Amino acid sequence: MSAPIDSILIVGGGTAGWMTAAALAHALPRGCTITLIESEEIGTVGVGEATIPPIRLFNDTLGIAEADFLRATRGSYKLGIEFVGWGRPDARYFHPFGTFGRPFDLVAVHQHWLAARAQGSAVPLDDLSMAWGAAKRGRFAAPLADPRSVASTFDYAYHFDAGLYARFLRDYAEARGVIRVEGRIAGAERDAQGGDVADVVLVDGRRFGADLFVDCSGFRGLLIEGALATGYEDWTHWLPCDRAVAAPSETDDDGLTPFTRSTVRAAGWQWRIPLQHRTGNGYVYSSAHVSDDEASATLVANIRGVRLGDPRVLRFVTGRRRLFWNRNVVAIGLASGFMEPLESTSIHLIQAGIAKLLAFFPSKTPDPLAVAEYNRVATAEFERIRDFLILHYKLNAGREEPMWRACAAMDVPDSLAVKIEHFRRAGRLIQRENDLFGAASWLAVHVGQGNLPQDGDPLLAHNGDTGASRQFVERLAAAIAGMADSMPRHAEWIAQIGGVHR
Repeated sequence: MSAPIDSILIVGGGTAGWMTAAALAHALPRGCTITLIESEEIGTVGVGEATIPPIRLFNDTLGIAEADFLRATRGSYKLGIEFVGWGRPDARYFHPFGTFGRPFDLVAVHQHWLAARAQGSAVPLDDLSMAWGAAKRGRFAAPLADPRSVASTFDYAYHFDAGLYARFLRDYAEARGVIRVEGRIAGAERDAQGGDVADVVLVDGRRFGADLFVDCSGFRGLLIEGALATGYEDWTHWLPCDRAVAAPSETDDDGLTPFTRSTVRAAGWQWRIPLQHRTGNGYVYSSAHVSDDEASATLVANIRGVRLGDPRVLRFVTGRRRLFWNRNVVAIGLASGFMEPLESTSIHLIQAGIAKLLAFFPSKTPDPLAVAEYNRVATAEFERIRDFLILHYKLNAGREEPMWRACAAMDVPDSLAVKIEHFRRAGRLIQRENDLFGAASWLAVHVGQGNLPQDGDPLLAHNGDTGASRQFVERLAAAIAGMADSMPRHAEWIAQIGGVHR
């Protein structure tokens, strides 16, 4: 058996660094020294305050109680994302966490909705989602375990302060033996013979070696790029936004909605993320179509409530490293690549990188086959998420601004084009390996942005009862509305766990 790893060095703190440190400390309770180097002089990006449901698995795996987590991070609940102006300028739709109802028979629920629509039903697709039923009423309760209830058909994630989450996980990790080193990194030295990273050198001259290095240094990629020159694949020809300007504002109970909002602007889109003590606001935009000053002015003009800080501009390039694991360095978080925050995947990609690292955890001599598989799986996951993001830009309709016209006309990856065509022809939702977003997510965007099928599922032609679909859809919508009306207000649910506002 190969010799086990004795030491791991994490370069960079923030959300990525401390999530990695906490997970490794939990998985390696003895026999391995885990050190994290960070500098308080270097700020963090702090954009990723909205998440998707898998974050609950990460916290559960570490044994973190939901109430403790939400109190520590001033968090709130998230049932999905409301998209405003993404299809037609005057339209909106909801991307829910969970499903659209429960299957009525062997035919998908949305196929019955299409048939009911053809029969004259006016029920919107959104109203078949329990997540939206609660979200639009500003209500929240935990899903029920009884599969017979529509209250079992939704899922949830969180909004939280990423800086507070990093602080919370730092306490968790240090209590389990992780060593934190304060200091700025001057560079890294490579082994003269093999080419691996040998030491990280700090500005003050201190040197730190390890068997395995985890690069959590953000966009800079101090090890994965700075030391190893891994290379980067740029996707801005599909996802043109390359900057964001962010500013917080006050939150009140009426604004504490259990969902994220994404609103189209002339050269991008604006987010709204409600926490207990503040609301996160930002404008993600293309610098080729609007200046930083214009973007800041647009954001400020569209912030609800009292602004708590000046706009701050962030620069990024959507894409990925050519290798996520190169030699003895694994890149996690922004060091591995960047997906604009449209579908709240930034923190998930940290979590996914950590999960793959544990799944392919190396000995002192890494197995090239395992490293190759790590890179293959990570690449596929990035590309599937990329395609889902591109879908939003491609399917915009009725917008006259130059950026949006270019997006509507652009060629898309073949892996996405075939999914769009399958749905356009017969409403079929095609799933591929490593699809993070399931059928309900794709359905919400297709329908919400006007890619309605030309035909339906041929199985419906053999149903016999032409009115059954409409009856099913209208009963389902009524059941969801009734259940949502019985839920407590979102702010009341947070108060039950000891959450406080302001």
